Amino acid sequence: MPAVTVSDITVLPRVHQPDPAVSRERAVRSVTSAPTGYEGEGFPVRRAFAGVDLRDLDPFIHMDQMGEVEYAPGEPKGTPWHPHRGFETVTYMLDGIMEHQDSQGNGGVITNGDTQWMTAGSGLLHIETPPEHLVVSGGLFHGIQLWVNLPRAQKWAAPRYQDIRGGDSALLSTPDGGALIRVIAGSVDGYDGPGSTHTPITLVHATVSPGAEMVLPWQADYNALVYVLAGQGTVGAERRPFRKGQLAVFGPGDTIRTQASTSQPLAEPNLDVLVLGGRPIREPVAMAGPFVMNTRAEVVQAFEDFQAGKLGTIPAVHGAPTELRESN
Repeated sequence: MPAVTVSDITVLPRVHQPDPAVSRERAVRSVTSAPTGYEGEGFPVRRAFAGVDLRDLDPFIHMDQMGEVEYAPGEPKGTPWHPHRGFETVTYMLDGIMEHQDSQGNGGVITNGDTQWMTAGSGLLHIETPPEHLVVSGGLFHGIQLWVNLPRAQKWAAPRYQDIRGGDSALLSTPDGGALIRVIAGSVDGYDGPGSTHTPITLVHATVSPGAEMVLPWQADYNALVYVLAGQGTVGAERRPFRKGQLAVFGPGDTIRTQASTSQPLAEPNLDVLVLGGRPIREPVAMAGPFVMNTRAEVVQAFEDFQAGKLGTIPAVHGAPTELRESN
């Protein structure tokens, strides 16, 4: 899991330790395990938010851990052309390479530690695939795709992209150097990540060494979630155990505590977590397939607009997008 690393963590800015006399540590409300499934043309995923109430996730809608999988030559898979409207997709690559292209002619390539942030807004078609040379050679593939809701006033915003290079993330450490903290979007302890978001959120990837503890100051009006990408440890002052593929949901407060177990799986030497939170939108959510709107009528309209070609057209060399059916 290379993402972004540093040769000397002691030179990084250090997150200050909150004063327990004035800070309020967030308690763990739940720990859930992500079921496995398949997405797109058949790549394996863990459904990180399965079983969690949308009110606890708000402003987030959906998150998949894609892989971790070692493909043989000819096996790497992506997604077919498909539409989106009403939210943002955030693809964070840990291992491997992903190419993306949309019906407006935009595109790019992300690899280890990079993030592709797409604001679907009023709607578009896009595709995400491994490059041809990776399909031929095979290789390791591991990433995250997160869906961030947009408030009603911004669901019709013009689509836009941000390709965020891993080296642009704000890099921090804990006071003892036991954790490397990568701020991709939002702010931690006054240090800002490069991601520009319509919906106020913070997104962090942290690597915590065995036995080390990470206490992060966290904005009080944001929700707080910690998902385990690899390894095992505990969360909260109550030191509730959690491991790879599990999501911890926190209650109110302004600090988050995570600790790595002293003993880690052989293939996963550290505890790697995704820490995320945002200001809840608190609006009705109507969602079906690739559309996230406020009412069912808006979702039906999105399907009709897609079928009528109003979300864009695909270059002829790529063929037609996969047919969609409305679902609950």
